[in-house]
Order: sequence, then structure tokens, then C-alpha cells
Amino acid sequence: MTIYRIHDEDKGEIVYRDKKRRLWIGSVLMTLLPIVFITLFVFTENYWLLVLPLLLGFFVFPVIDYVIGEDRDNPPEEVVRQLNADPYFKQLLVAIIPFHFLLVVIGAWVLATYSVPWWIYLGFSIVIGGYSGLGINTAHEIGHKTSKFERLLSRIALAPSGYGHFCMDHNHGHHRDVATPNDPASARMGESIYRFALREIPGAAKRGWSAEKDRLAKRGFGFWTIQNHILQSYALTLIFQGALIVGFGWPTIFFLIIHNMVAWFQLTSANYVEHYGLLREMNTNGRYERCKPHHSWNANHLFSNILFFHLERHSDHHANASRPYQSLRTFDNLPELPSGYFGMYVLAYIPSLWFKVMDKRLMQIPHISGDLSKVNLDPKYADQIYAKWGARQQPV
Repeated sequence: MTIYRIHDEDKGEIVYRDKKRRLWIGSVLMTLLPIVFITLFVFTENYWLLVLPLLLGFFVFPVIDYVIGEDRDNPPEEVVRQLNADPYFKQLLVAIIPFHFLLVVIGAWVLATYSVPWWIYLGFSIVIGGYSGLGINTAHEIGHKTSKFERLLSRIALAPSGYGHFCMDHNHGHHRDVATPNDPASARMGESIYRFALREIPGAAKRGWSAEKDRLAKRGFGFWTIQNHILQSYALTLIFQGALIVGFGWPTIFFLIIHNMVAWFQLTSANYVEHYGLLREMNTNGRYERCKPHHSWNANHLFSNILFFHLERHSDHHANASRPYQSLRTFDNLPELPSGYFGMYVLAYIPSLWFKVMDKRLMQIPHISGDLSKVNLDPKYADQIYAKWGARQQPV
């Protein structure tokens, strides 16, 4: 436990005991978890060990999240500057990046060295892809930093998954358009995660490329330049994954295709649960209101928040994008998810259950209170949603 102290003229000495400081190492250990089972597989050749992390993520981790429960502790604002300046939290982000690369290398080696049934091959590729999705989350956190070096690290962290356009789209597109119909990364009420993926993945790529072209044009650069941040990350992906194919043989291509698609879908899963159905109001000037905490779904489940660098405190993140993960807060009267992300992903993958649980919860949010005009609706299912939740109101 680390203690932060500061003297306030009005409040006197303020002491904050950071009980989660050592727990953040869990984010690093989470990335290494498949290596434990791979090691056991090498010694036993029990191929079911290779897919055990998948079963843990779908069945065990949601239970752990429920049993451990929520953490609603907020650091006092007076000590936040000290907390944010502590290098330990950045060091964890930097330390985890090599492990994202290492895991993909080990995964490719396993499938090139051992003969396993096709369903184990598929399941293990999904496992490694899912854990590479954590690399996108690492890039997400580092990508919100301001230094050129940290921005470079974010592009490096995106290389194992081949998703180099993410930071440009997220920082310059998603944070601008979030919780509006214009945002491909904000899910709409009535939209299944599978329909959402078909809209979000290409839409985010297109918006990311557009943002990068605009950035380069303002600096007097054309598209084909070493200054292109997306091409930098893609080039590293090409070198890294190309080396794996050369080193382990052409069948590695199948592993990498599955791996990349799953990593992308991992991000899609997070985006889906983070803003489902939420809508910012449009002002009289034709612009959407500033993003507020209630425009993101929030979760305070301690276990998954530790493993995801507080990603689940998404409400504060979008309202205050530059705020580091260790100081993100929770608030009263926020849209609250019934589980951490492990459980929410499982729920989202079964659309009928998702709609049954989340549509009711969405309509009960205080600022919505059953008013569908305050909901981001999927146009394809708007009539069905109005028929179920209320008569369509005629425009004034």
C-alpha cells in the first residue's frame, strides 16, 4: 500500500492510501496467463490445456468478478496530481508491451511444433487473439498520453494485432462522435454485436485513415510518408507477422488470420458494451452536447477493472479523456453494467439474452426514463422497439 499526502489550506492534511497499487501487476500477469498453460502442455501434451484460458474467460472470471464485487473508491482530487505523477503506473504499461509480442511468438511456435486437432488449433488461435486484444487496450491507455515517445509506444503495442489505425480513430474520431449516430464505435439499441461488428470494424478503419490524412495534410505531408503513424504501425505488423510466417512456415498464416480477427473482435466487444443505446442530446446550434459521464456504461467490478487498467470506469474516461487509469473515478447515477466485461461479453454474444437484460436497464437510466427520443436506436429495428417500449412520437 502506498500513501499519498498533501496539505490543503482548508481541509488540512489529506492522506490517501492506495490499496490497489500492487494489484495493478495483475494486468501484466493476465497477459502471461496463457504461457502458464502452454508450459503445462509442453510437459504433459494434454492439448486441452491450450484452450483452458478460453474457458476461464467465459465461465470462471465472470464468477470471480461477482464474488469479489465492486470497488467504489475514488482518490481525493487533492492527491490526484501526485497519483498521476507516480512513474510506477506508466512503467506497468511499458513493461507489458513486450509480452504482447512474446505471446504471439509462442502461440505460433506451439502450432508449428505440435500436432493438435483442428478444433484445438482454432480454440488456441482464439485464445491468443483474445489476449492480443488486451494489447489494443494497452495501446488505448498509452495513446492518450501526450509525449511523442508514449504515442510511439501505442503504435508499437498495436502491431501484434495489426490494428494500427486504432489510436487515430479512437482519439480523433470516437471521442468526438461517441454516443451519437455518427459513431461507428457506439452500438445502437436493437443492434446485435454481430451487426455492430460489421459496421464498427470497417467504419473505425475508414475514420482512422481519414483523421491521419488530415493530420498529415496540416503538416504538409502526403499519404506515403514515414511520418504516417498508421503506416508505421502496419509496417511493424508486416515485419513481425511476416517473420513468424518465414520462421514457422506458411500454415502460420491461418493462425495469424484467426488471431487478428479475434483481437479486433475483442475491441469490438468492449466498444459494444461501453455505449450501447446511449445518446448525447443535440443542442439548438446543431451540435451534440459535450460528452458527460452518463454517456458511457460504467462498471466498478474490482477484478476485471484491475486486469483491464480501469477500462470499465469508462464514464470518467470519456468525460475526461486525459485522466490516467489509476485516477479514474466512479459517480452516482451512472448507467451501470450488471457485470464486469468478462460477463458482459458472454451476454453480448447471445443477442436474445443481451436485449432482455440491457434494453430494460437502458430504458430505466434516470436521464432516459423510458423516453426513446433520448436513445441511440438502430434504424432497422426502430419500429419494433417503439412498438415494445412506447408509441412513436410525432415530431413537433
